[in-house]
Amino acid sequence: MALAALFAARRADTAPMAAPMTAPIKLLALGDSLTAGYGLPQADGFVAQLGAALHAHGVAAMVLDGGVSGDTSAGGRARLGWALADTPAAAIVELGANDGLRGIDPAATEANLAAILDTLAARHIPALLCGMYAPPNLGADYAAAFHAVFDRLARRPGLLYDPFFLAGVAGDPALNQADGIHPTARGVAIIVARLLPLVERLISEASGP
Repeated sequence: MALAALFAARRADTAPMAAPMTAPIKLLALGDSLTAGYGLPQADGFVAQLGAALHAHGVAAMVLDGGVSGDTSAGGRARLGWALADTPAAAIVELGANDGLRGIDPAATEANLAAILDTLAARHIPALLCGMYAPPNLGADYAAAFHAVFDRLARRPGLLYDPFFLAGVAGDPALNQADGIHPTARGVAIIVARLLPLVERLISEASGP
């Protein structure tokens, strides 16, 4: 009996230790109703679908829901400190749609987004900026000035950029809810699939070599 116990103890001493579990990378999705999943069950929203897509690709990431319906770039800037309290390692910035809907001066939108990106850069948090277009009823001049904001910000070194968050979805009644603005679950799935390679690249930058 003593020999058996000794043998068991020696086997326990020489057994390989299990590899430590790697904690998932926290990814902040800072945005408005498009991020928050307005009008959809939680499981069908952008945050949940992105998290599921990353998991399916074997990426250990926790997507933090920083979406607030109705938020402008100013609102996102004001609550950034609160959003960063969860210590994300990377961030997606999806703001500006409500600025365009309200006809806010593009210079103000640019200042707010620049301040958000400055804060992220100062904390060494890699970011993906998602661009937006203004509604056509505000005129061609405003639309051009509005989208130029995102194109200028996209030139920042190290910043990942997606020119239009709603690409492939905007304007298609089959992919949008009755308001014609917010995507359906299927529309969100298209957005997630298109953004996934960029998000994976973003996470790899946060993970380091």
